[in-house]
Amino acid sequence: MDDQAGSRPEDTPVTIYQVAQRAGVGIATVSRALRGTGSVGARTRERILLAARELNFVPSRLGVSLAEGRHAANGIVFPSLTGPYFGEVLLGYEEAAAELGRSVIVVATDGLGSAQEHIRDLAGRVDGVVIYGRTAESDVVAELVAEHKPTVLLAPWADVDGPDVLTTENTRSARELTEHLLSHGHRRFTYLGGPTGGRDIDERWAALVGTLAAAGVPAPLPVPLSGYGEAELYVAARAVLADRGRPDAPDVIVCSHDEVALAVLLAARELGLTVPDDVAVTGWDDVVTAKHSWPPLTTVRQPMRRMGGMAARSLDELISGTRTTPRHEVLSTRPVIRESCGNHPQSSRR
Repeated sequence: MDDQAGSRPEDTPVTIYQVAQRAGVGIATVSRALRGTGSVGARTRERILLAARELNFVPSRLGVSLAEGRHAANGIVFPSLTGPYFGEVLLGYEEAAAELGRSVIVVATDGLGSAQEHIRDLAGRVDGVVIYGRTAESDVVAELVAEHKPTVLLAPWADVDGPDVLTTENTRSARELTEHLLSHGHRRFTYLGGPTGGRDIDERWAALVGTLAAAGVPAPLPVPLSGYGEAELYVAARAVLADRGRPDAPDVIVCSHDEVALAVLLAARELGLTVPDDVAVTGWDDVVTAKHSWPPLTTVRQPMRRMGGMAARSLDELISGTRTTPRHEVLSTRPVIRESCGNHPQSSRR
């Protein structure tokens, strides 16, 4: 080994700075060459790789990140971490981030008095950020875009220019679900959980109303929620089911999420009602407990874990510079028919 390597003890790790010195380039160039990203000339890359081999250099994730002016971490922002839906999305995100060699900082904005400032602070400590729903206000998202902070929006409530956007399909699946309920003879619908002013739930609501109108069925009664806490869901479910003696009492309750539908199943049992004989119930998401409830819940399956994984990979592309143009992707969903809407018991095994 020549003098450029110095009189380094054998057990002392070689640094990226030593590789850069031997190759005669900057440390950022070494980092790009070793990661295979960015613009590095062929001869320069060969010189860097040769220097790394001669020095037996093993890149440190932190060292490479510092060389590129990065934090070796990215952030994801949820409104809450309660409930199975967010848990599945986060699990998919963390699995993909780990494969990509990135650590994750998670922020839940519920209960934060200055949520937007927390999001700004997070963005300053990470290489990129994923934001779910309406947790970040539009002006904060605009700031991130203006600062060229790699940003991915999951299920945003409105169209935003600049970041990557990942959403799921709502209209077709809601229409198919409504047509299935109509085929069972249901005519008195209640929609529990909206509309809310947010894109996902309101697209489902619009598809429900439009499909019923095409069939000559009156528009459903919409029942917004005051919140998604366990107590709030239970109170709303009891209120919807309370007066079964009314002639206009619903014969089917279409719920915005599985958590809402599971609260309805619980309230129905406590009130002595039988699902689906007295009232049918449907959800949306297909969380793990949906098929294990009694009766098993008819719902719409969303690719929650896949969405989280795609968000992590999309953010990695933006951070590494392998892609610079924003992308908008819509993931498919599909109805899963089980007994809670009156289907034959065999359907629960789907």
